[in-house]
Amino acid sequence: MKRLLLFLPLAGLALAGTEVELKTETGVLHGTLEEAAKPDKSVVVLILPGSGPTDRDGNSAGLPGKNNCLKQLAEVLTAKGISSLRIDKRGIAASAAAGPKEEDLRFETYIDDAEAWIDFLEKDKGFKKTVVLGHSEGALIGLVAAEKKDVAGYISLAGTSRRAGPLLRAQLKSKLTPALLGEATVVMQLLDQGEQVEKISPELNVLFRPSVQPYLISWFKYTPTEEIGNLKAPALILQGSTDIQVLPADAEALHAAQPDSTLEIIDGMNHVLKAVSSDEKAQLDSYSNPKLELHPGLVGPIEKFVREQAKAGSP
Repeated sequence: MKRLLLFLPLAGLALAGTEVELKTETGVLHGTLEEAAKPDKSVVVLILPGSGPTDRDGNSAGLPGKNNCLKQLAEVLTAKGISSLRIDKRGIAASAAAGPKEEDLRFETYIDDAEAWIDFLEKDKGFKKTVVLGHSEGALIGLVAAEKKDVAGYISLAGTSRRAGPLLRAQLKSKLTPALLGEATVVMQLLDQGEQVEKISPELNVLFRPSVQPYLISWFKYTPTEEIGNLKAPALILQGSTDIQVLPADAEALHAAQPDSTLEIIDGMNHVLKAVSSDEKAQLDSYSNPKLELHPGLVGPIEKFVREQAKAGSP
């Protein structure tokens, strides 16, 4: 099902968020809590960022400039009366000091932190319900956390249906020489079996250096379609049609694995949630252009879903 909603230009509003801290045994995590003008503690959205050095606003230290996609999303939700918390992952941006050594990081570290943020929102900040929204890799982190906690709902935003190994190979296929792709495939097969690889070609070291391999092994074992099939909470699956990193087929596979979920394919939305064509230059430019506003079809389905979950079970 495809739906295009009217767009109100709210993303440019200068809404003040509150810096919050989550103290853990291994360091302090940081985030921005955006609360609606009229205090409403019925529901809050926990926004989890994507892979790599991506911060709470949706910006990656590995790319020039900013796109601010998650910051814009939080601000539009707040303007519509929905509170949210967006967070810096452990080891990233303001939460950098809480990061473990690279060789000690595991995918489960992020899942545990997401669970802790849910407890923070409900026990410390007094929200009655939490909807977990994960973007890109954050969709899988949020999904597993949502399975473990009694959340009101779960939103997959540009989340893949594929295991990390096959997904990574597909992304590398057009970027590596045949020889390097062959080596990378062997390395990923071994990691998928839980085996570390000592010798890595210099060209592949950025991806498969020994210190990052334990994290990859822990990540590779999760299958998104299996995880969402076990989810008890209501789910909304959102995917853009011009996303060059995750495909509409991924969203459809997730929906097939959880038929009770709601699926929205947003025509013309890319991976950083902007209205961008499939043109390569336009795509790359959008990752570093904070002036581009969110796709007009994005916020409507999220608002509708969150409000439905806020009312669910209420007298």
